[in-house]
Amino acid sequence: MLWIGTIESGGLAPDDALVVSAADRGFTVGEGVFETLTVRAGSPFALERHLQRLLGSAGILGLPVPHLEVVRDGIRALLQADASRIGALGRLRITYTAGAHPGQPTLLITCVPLAPLPAVTTAITSRFVRNERSATVGAKTVAYVENLVALREASAVGATEAIMGNTQGRLCEGSASNVIVVIDGEPLTPSLASGCLPGVTRSLAIEWLGVREADLPLQVLETAGEILLTSATRGIQALARLDDRALAPARIGAELRSRFEARIALGDA
Repeated sequence: MLWIGTIESGGLAPDDALVVSAADRGFTVGEGVFETLTVRAGSPFALERHLQRLLGSAGILGLPVPHLEVVRDGIRALLQADASRIGALGRLRITYTAGAHPGQPTLLITCVPLAPLPAVTTAITSRFVRNERSATVGAKTVAYVENLVALREASAVGATEAIMGNTQGRLCEGSASNVIVVIDGEPLTPSLASGCLPGVTRSLAIEWLGVREADLPLQVLETAGEILLTSATRGIQALARLDDRALAPARIGAELRSRFEARIALGDA
């Protein structure tokens, strides 16, 4: 099932329903925003944090303010209707676009089963950069092809992520994740001034785990003792390899992941 509507109302529809206009500006020009979060045992994790970021992203694009109670109602209806198919772990996506006509945005909510990701993975350093002065910096937009091109480059060599710097040569983020580097035993993550997305898992790592924001050169990837990726679906995931450099997932990353999973189990995000 999926849930489709506007900022004011909506309802459930079959997965194969033709529900979005070909003139929707989310489709034609990428004028839209989205959130992805996990559903654990039927409960969306850190939902309110994701909804607040949805509001911020919509504001950056100048979209009408979404009615969050409508979004919450849609999520509840979808998860109740699809509970058996989603199972213990799911990936929920909220997509909010400008719609086909001014002032008539489209709200689409979907959820699919999600397989747990391994604790470690591999990545590359991308040849592409983030523009920290972009008009949409800080917004999670549906105009995602730049991320996909970078990720395709990583996939071609068997990696699952591409880490990018910005136009000033500072460490920024992955194509679909935030980054933590461990320097002299301290976990650090690029500040928002780098142009990185204000990731929800990133913010939880700062609040819960004591990860500190810092202005970091891209070259820190060559010397960091440990490198970790964070996102809603990855949680906290250590790198075993970056480009040709082998990394031994070690104590700090394992400790951060363990503490993060323990907090998730409490459901107090």
